[in-house]
Amino acid sequence: MELLHSGKVRDVYQDGDDLILVASDRMSVFDVVLPTAIPDKGAILTQLSLWWFRQLADLLPNHVIDENVPAEWAGRAIRCKKLQMVPVECVARGYLTGSGLRDYDATGVVSGVELPAGLVESSKLPEPIFTPSTKAVMGEHDEPITYADVVAKVGPETAERLRDITLAVYRRGAEIAAERGILIADTKIELGWDADGTLILADEVLTPDSSRFWPADAYAPGKVQDSFDKQPLRDWAVASGWDKTEPGPVVPPDVVAQTRARYVAAYERLTGQAWT
Repeated sequence: MELLHSGKVRDVYQDGDDLILVASDRMSVFDVVLPTAIPDKGAILTQLSLWWFRQLADLLPNHVIDENVPAEWAGRAIRCKKLQMVPVECVARGYLTGSGLRDYDATGVVSGVELPAGLVESSKLPEPIFTPSTKAVMGEHDEPITYADVVAKVGPETAERLRDITLAVYRRGAEIAAERGILIADTKIELGWDADGTLILADEVLTPDSSRFWPADAYAPGKVQDSFDKQPLRDWAVASGWDKTEPGPVVPPDVVAQTRARYVAAYERLTGQAWT
């Protein structure tokens, strides 16, 4: 097998006509890989993605072939189709937080979408919105772009498909998660074209790395929410005084344990299965 790419979290290998996507325990925040790993994170991301791919199978196809991978990667890797990846980060937001809130506070607009006045941290949006961004190379930061920018990159028909798919995945995910007591504030998905030109759902989907998960019973707009995702690690990184550039800071053991516990909790609550 040939290593094609080593990303912030995943390593991609070529095995004949297939790819093997290996999720590591590496952790990134603000697009920087930290020197400290989170135990079991890669396996949790892989198994949760596989669960979500099954929940979304009627919406669109995905890149999964099977879990026939070398033994050392069992549980944390999948065999998948090789795709031509879309050159856009496809993001949906149902609540206002993070970079979306910062843009809204400055301009009233998020990725070209004008929002009502008076929204605050964690406000639920009138309806989910498509807020794409650039797909930055490792070590650089994704930048928000507008729908018109997406049209310029991929053409109007593909742009419409990207928007519709992203919002459909978000809505389905939010509906299922809400039944399990989790609000999905936002999520990012990866899409690519297979050999016959079909848009395929790829990489990971609706995981703590690609989404913000909030406990529904504690939701209160006007403040930063508790979360089942890596927000505690983001909060720690900000409080540490780190300037968000390489190299990232070493994460203390208590933050590692807390972060792992959030990943496990997200998996267990969403799937209804105990993590072993």
